[in-house]
Amino acid sequence: MTPDNQLDLLFDPSLIPASVQEQLGPDLHLRPLASDDHKRGHFDVLAVLTAAPQLSPKAYKGNFDELKACPGTYFIIVIIDVSSDKIVGSGSVIVERKFLRGTGLVGHIEDIAVSKAAQGKKLGLRIINALEKIGESRGCYKIILDCSEKNIPFYEKCGFKHKEYEMVRYMADPKDVPKASTPSRL
Repeated sequence: MTPDNQLDLLFDPSLIPASVQEQLGPDLHLRPLASDDHKRGHFDVLAVLTAAPQLSPKAYKGNFDELKACPGTYFIIVIIDVSSDKIVGSGSVIVERKFLRGTGLVGHIEDIAVSKAAQGKKLGLRIINALEKIGESRGCYKIILDCSEKNIPFYEKCGFKHKEYEMVRYMADPKDVPKASTPSRL
């Protein structure tokens, strides 16, 4: 496993609570997303959620750089299996600045994914715990997330409550989204 200080990380790893890392044990390492995590299987883990076509290393780094250019906004974490240096879990919290509540901050948890081989080990819960603590440390007055109906019991176990309804309008058919080989912004 490459030491964190030799990686181009999305944010300062000190924002990740040590208490969550301790719960993972020595075989797993929790850290911010790195600019080269495509080679550690980031898309393989994300594919448990939806279609996650591979990006070229250049496109992955380009997207990473766009996220990193917005400090204090994007916090994507990964859990690495130390022995294989592969990602087994990932999740993010995006911090939104509001005009409401005296320019309060809201954390949006997104893309909680655990590889099929690592499911059942409470890694999803650990990711949620870490993201909540990051949001809290950034000053978020609330953390929200959207999930499928089948995942409601999991998020209730994590302390979330069902509150409202999600609405969506796709601007393009998801199957028509450009493939990784067709760079959209790079």
